[in-house]
Amino acid sequence: MTKPGYRIALFATLLAMLVVMLGAYTRLSHAGLGCPDWPGCYGFIGVPMSEHKQGLAEVRFPEAPVEVAKGWYEMIHRYFAGSLGLVILALAVQALRQRGVPGQPLKLPLLLLGLVILQAAFGMWTVTLKLWPQVVTAHLLGGFATLSLLFLLTLRLSDSAPVLSKPSRRLRNLAAAGLALVIAQIALGGWVSSNYAAVACVDLPTCHGQWWPEMDFANGFHLSQHIGPNYLGGQLDSEARTAIHMTHRLGAVLVTALLLLLAWQLRRGGLPRLAALLLLALATQVGLGMSNVIFHLPLLVAVAHNLGGAVLLLTMVLINYRVRAEVAVTAKAAHQQTGETTTRTDFAALSSK
Repeated sequence: MTKPGYRIALFATLLAMLVVMLGAYTRLSHAGLGCPDWPGCYGFIGVPMSEHKQGLAEVRFPEAPVEVAKGWYEMIHRYFAGSLGLVILALAVQALRQRGVPGQPLKLPLLLLGLVILQAAFGMWTVTLKLWPQVVTAHLLGGFATLSLLFLLTLRLSDSAPVLSKPSRRLRNLAAAGLALVIAQIALGGWVSSNYAAVACVDLPTCHGQWWPEMDFANGFHLSQHIGPNYLGGQLDSEARTAIHMTHRLGAVLVTALLLLLAWQLRRGGLPRLAALLLLALATQVGLGMSNVIFHLPLLVAVAHNLGGAVLLLTMVLINYRVRAEVAVTAKAAHQQTGETTTRTDFAALSSK
C-alpha cells in the first residue's frame, strides 16, 4: 500500500524527466539565450510575436535580435520548470501536514523545495551570465539531482517490500561507487556540452587520428575562468576542447568497466532483473555516445544521450535503494525474529515454574 503523496511524487518525477529533456534540447539547439532576460522574454511574459512587440524588444535589447523559435524553446522550458516547482511545493506542504504519520518522509521533500529554488536561481544566472560554463554545468547537475531525489522520494512513498536477499557488503560498495562515478561522468558531460566540446573529436576510437592527440588540460578545466562576455558557441581553443572531450571518453570507459562488474555482482547476488536493467541502460547510453561522434552530434541523438544519462542515473539510484533497503528489511526481520524467540523462551520458562 502506497503512502500519501506517492502519486504526486511519481508525477513530479515524470515531469522532472521532461524538464531535463527540454533543458537539453534548449541547450543543444543553441537557444540558451533565446530570451536575454529572466524570467520573462524581452520584458514580456511570452516571446514577442507582433511587429510592435518585436520593435520594443529590439529597443530594450539591441544586442540580442529576436529569434522567435529559440525564444519559444527557452520559454517552454521555463514554463515546465516553473510547473515542476509548484508540484514540489505541493509535496513539501503535504509532507509538513503528514509529518506525524510514521514513515512519512519530511526532510527529503523540504530538501527538494530548497533545491528547486536554487535551480531557479541557476536558471537566471545561466541567462544573466551569458552561458558561463560553470553555471550551465551546475544548472544541469541541479536538474539531475532534482530528478534523482524525486525518484528516491517516489520509491520511499511506494512502500514496496523488497525481496530479502542479504546483499553483500561488496555489492553495496560497488553500487555506491557506481553511483558516484555516474554522477561524475554526468558532470563531465555537462562540461563537454557547456564548452561545446562534443565534436572536438570526430573519429573513433582515436581522436584526430591519434590515440593521444594534443590537449590543453589546464585551459580545458580552468574552473576560475573570467565571466563573460558571451559563451554561446564556446570560448576555448581546439586543444582545450579536445582535452575535455577525451576526459569524458576515458570516464566512459571507467564507468562502463565498473558497471559491468556491478551487473555481474547483482546477478550473483540474486538480483538478475536489476542486472539486466543496468546492462540495458548502460548499452543504450554507450551507443548514443558513440553515435554522437560518428554522426557529428545530430540534435535528436544528443538530446537522447542526455536522457540516457538521466535513465542510467535513476537506474543507479534504484539499485542503491534496493540493496540498502533489503539490508534494512533483513536486519528488521532478524530483530523481530530474535524478539519472538526471546518471548517464547521467557514464556516457556514461566510455564516450567
